Amino acid sequence: MNTVVSGTLAGAGTFRCESCAYPVALLERDQVPPCPRCGAREFRRSSLFAERLEEQAEVPVELDRPEWLEETRAALAEEGDYLAFEQDGQVRVVTLHEGFTRIGRSLAAHVRFDDPTVSRRHAVVHREADRVRLLDDRSLNGVFVNGERSEWHELADTDEIMIGRFHLYFMSLTGVRSRGGHEGVWTAAR
Repeated sequence: MNTVVSGTLAGAGTFRCESCAYPVALLERDQVPPCPRCGAREFRRSSLFAERLEEQAEVPVELDRPEWLEETRAALAEEGDYLAFEQDGQVRVVTLHEGFTRIGRSLAAHVRFDDPTVSRRHAVVHREADRVRLLDDRSLNGVFVNGERSEWHELADTDEIMIGRFHLYFMSLTGVRSRGGHEGVWTAAR
């Protein structure tokens, strides 16, 4: 199969990283991004009819916390649960309310990432009473919590969530969740 290098037009379909086999779904005019998992820049077209790729060992991920995280946490004045992430040079914070918060590329998503590494319906955060759970919403590239792929995960304070190439951080200021909604978005220029 032909190898596709980042920056070239790939056409529609699914591609897998040559280094770690991480899948990336692309539309016809999407640019091929660096691999969200390992950063490699070479992909090959994936096919349903090709020999099935054996599951490869997960690439270990170092959990480096961004510099803005502690400052953002200190700026939160109200108790509650939040998702914080950096997008387009700005730190964004989303307050999680009771019920579902959708994350994806769709215009209907509460947290929207217009990026080919993110599925239209990528993940859902469900908050009820004293629990906040993250569920993979049938995404192609998967959802990773603290570097490990997860179909669902009960979130705890400081958990890092990777959706496509984006890193989100769960912050719980309720005092209830030490381990285990969509309005109230604010941004800060970086």
